[in-house]
Amino acid sequence: MVLVYAESPKGKFKKSAFEAVTYGHKTAQVLGTQCVALTLGDAENAGQLGQYGASKVVSVGDAALNSFDSQVHAAVIANAAAAVGASVVVISHSSSGKALIGRLAARMDAGSVSAAKAVPTNDGAFKVKTNVFSGKAIAEYQINSDNKVISLMGNAIQPEVTGGDVAVEALTVEVPASRVTIKEVKTVEGTVPLPEAELVVSAGRGMKGPENWGIIEELATTLGATTACSRPVADTGWRPHHEHVGQTGVAVSPNLYIAAGISGAIQHLAGVNSSKIIVVINKDPEAPFFKAADYGVVGDLFEVVPRLNQALKDYNANN
Repeated sequence: MVLVYAESPKGKFKKSAFEAVTYGHKTAQVLGTQCVALTLGDAENAGQLGQYGASKVVSVGDAALNSFDSQVHAAVIANAAAAVGASVVVISHSSSGKALIGRLAARMDAGSVSAAKAVPTNDGAFKVKTNVFSGKAIAEYQINSDNKVISLMGNAIQPEVTGGDVAVEALTVEVPASRVTIKEVKTVEGTVPLPEAELVVSAGRGMKGPENWGIIEELATTLGATTACSRPVADTGWRPHHEHVGQTGVAVSPNLYIAAGISGAIQHLAGVNSSKIIVVINKDPEAPFFKAADYGVVGDLFEVVPRLNQALKDYNANN
């Protein structure tokens, strides 16, 4: 059995949950078994997870699980896996997933692979692929343990509707008391989180100052994209730190990543080179980023970005 933990922050599912269930369904097909989805705390319309391949949905509806505590959540997920007889657990490679995977593997005595990029293979050995060396290579890990834990990189696969809604069953497992007191939670509202974004418009020190960021935000609005920035921009306070992408920031893998005024230092590339298409705009033809780009524009971003934005608006108006 494959168990998929479908995150539901504030009681609602995000795209990453549907990706994880799709991945779990495909993994179950490889193993010749079924996929069961698990929700913790509040989860609106949990039965819809059946559309993405879950044969059933089990729910531990304890209100204490509405606040994330990696120790408590790991214990409950491990208990749920044991209750349904699952030997494979799939979670999202989100901030929560990163905090969970090690604890889950330890509790389940399981081998684990973080940030999986493809559906496992099982030709006599269970193998999972993921990026290594900051995305410069692909490693294939063989998990020999009976239990296995996998976290799925955002946008690695697209959600696929393969069925319909299913019944949601209440699951009773032990929920340990939390040793953490959460006093306040601050989240960014109204935008798609960077790890889940399919389109990202990013900029760096070439913007010259925070007062010039309007052209980046306008381009992002036209595309329906999420904005991002390089580390120096966040460190100087031009943009909030949650927009910082790179090795020491958020790793992203969108379908399209547009970088304006970013030189392309290795630390930045490490966080974005899983992007499907990279477009670089820079007036320096020797900028290292061009070597990683699928498309490059050598020019002044203050001229190129507004013209690109206008061209996109014209296209949208005529299509």
